[in-house]
This record gives sequence, C-alpha cells and structure tokens, in this order.
Amino acid sequence: MRHVAITCFPGFQPLDITGPHEVLAGANDAMDHLGRSGPRYRIDLVAADPGPVVAQSGLPLVATHPLRTGGDPYDTIVVPGGGGTRRPDARLIRWLEAEGPRARRLASVCTGAFVVAAAGLCDGRRVTTHWAYAAELAAAHPGCVVDPDPIYQCDGALWTSAGVTAGIDLTLALVEQDCGPAVAQLVARHLVVYLRRPGNQSQFGSAVWAEATELAPVRAACELVHEAPAADLGVEALAAHVGLSPRHFARVFRAEVGESPARYVERVRVEAARAILEREPVGLAQVAERCGFGTTETLRRAFHRRLGISPAAYRRQAVSTSPAVSGPSQAAT
Repeated sequence: MRHVAITCFPGFQPLDITGPHEVLAGANDAMDHLGRSGPRYRIDLVAADPGPVVAQSGLPLVATHPLRTGGDPYDTIVVPGGGGTRRPDARLIRWLEAEGPRARRLASVCTGAFVVAAAGLCDGRRVTTHWAYAAELAAAHPGCVVDPDPIYQCDGALWTSAGVTAGIDLTLALVEQDCGPAVAQLVARHLVVYLRRPGNQSQFGSAVWAEATELAPVRAACELVHEAPAADLGVEALAAHVGLSPRHFARVFRAEVGESPARYVERVRVEAARAILEREPVGLAQVAERCGFGTTETLRRAFHRRLGISPAAYRRQAVSTSPAVSGPSQAAT
C-alpha cells in the first residue's frame, strides 16, 4: 500500500485535487481489473484544519486528516495550485519542510509549485508551473530553474506540472512508474485523456504581442511583423523599414524586446498559423504561404520548435474541441 497525501488549503483549485485523486483511485481499480499484484494507493486529503475546506471557486471539499508529522513517511505528497498558494498557511509550509524530504516523491500541480518553493524544496531543481505564472515563480524563487514549457517535469524525487488538468498527466506518469504502462493506459482510457499528451504548454499560451516600447523604430518594426507576417521580415528588410542599419537595429531590438528579430518573427508567424489552423479548413501549404514560412517543412519545424507538436496534430486537437473549424479532410495536405 502506497500512502498518498493530497494537501488541501483555502483557495485551492478543485481539479488539482480531484484529477490526481481520480487517477490514483482508477489505478487501484485497474490493477484489480487486470488481476495484477502490486502497489495500491491509500489516498488521504490532509489539511491544517481538517473538515470542509473551500476552493477558490467556492466548492467545498472535506479534508479528512490533519497534517501529521513523524511516524511512517508518506510515499507521495501532492500539493495543488490555486489562489491560496500566494498566502499559504505557515503550518502547511512547516509541514512540507518536515515531511516533503521524507516522502519518496513530492509533486505539485499548477501554482502548487509556489508552496513547495516557499518550503525551500525547489532550490537547485528544474520545475514547471502554469505557463501564465512561470515568470512570477522564477522571480519569487530564483533558486529554482523554471521551465515554462513541459506539461510536467521530473527532477529526482520532485515532480511539478503545468496548470489544472496537467495534474492528471503528472499522476498518470506516477502510476506508470509504479504500476506499469498497461495500468496507466487503462486509467487514461477510462478518463478519456492521453496517456502522454502531445506537445508542450506553449500550444495553450496566449497570443504573442509586443510589449509597448517608447523606441519608435522597434515599435514600427513590431507593428509591421504583426500586420504582414508573410512579408520579407529579415533583419535587413526590417532595418530598412525603420531607417536603421541592420547591426544597430538588431542590437536595439533585442535590448527592447528581449530576443532577436528572427525569433520574434517566428513566434508571431506561429501564432498567425495557429489562428488559421483553428478556424479555417485550408491546406498546410496555404497556411505556410500566408504566414511567411514558405514551405510546409519550415512550418512543421517551427511548430515543433515552438509548440512541441506538428501543425497537423495541432489542428486535429483544435478541430476536436472547437466548432469553429469544419471540413478537416483538407487539413492533412
């Protein structure tokens, strides 16, 4: 029996708790269904004050166990995210400081990484969190290495994941590690999710827009990139457009935007391609031409580099979740 503690605190995100809980409970059922001998999970919902705990959405869950210290260590501790992670109970932090290192595994979902980091358990580790809060986590806890791309990240005994439903992805990986791929696959099938979700977090991020800059040439260049992604947007062309030498333009652009003109152009072109793939049933060759990639191979390479997924796979996911796109028969061309 593997003893798992899922922590609960005011302002938690409900899916960060119920998702992992259902995966672990489903693994117990799958092991029985497959007639397997091996680990089973005992799952406790623990809190500083046992009893009803209210989520940030107002949904109450009942924490049945207190934050105990000493005794046998937990096999796995799971820390959810939610608005309450910005004001965690000091008792929870002290408990994590004591019990986190004793557990075989420590996992966080979404902004639960803020709580784990506040307990000093992310220092020197590579971690991830919800893409929208990655920069905030890196600034608040510079001792950890924040990677905003993975759906989940494993660094030794520390597991961290992206936002909300990524807790399911992470817990499926834990089940696969413990019980094998057949059990994890059966649980994933029952939950109607991928065992390994294709791509990374970037595919769910918001559109890329240049932050306002007071430097007129950089602002003019960014406006041109967004207005005409299919145009010639090489450094020489952009520099000529704003009346600067290519070398000087490249230097001031990087200083203002934080990346080279070429990387910025690629990001905007990928966003433009995403918008077309989500809404229009046109072939990939036309998408590549309209967004400035020239060839479908260049489009594919950019998607893999930026999103970790192919344009065709991205479209299939978009079509399956949005009624705005129809006629997917043309999508594979």
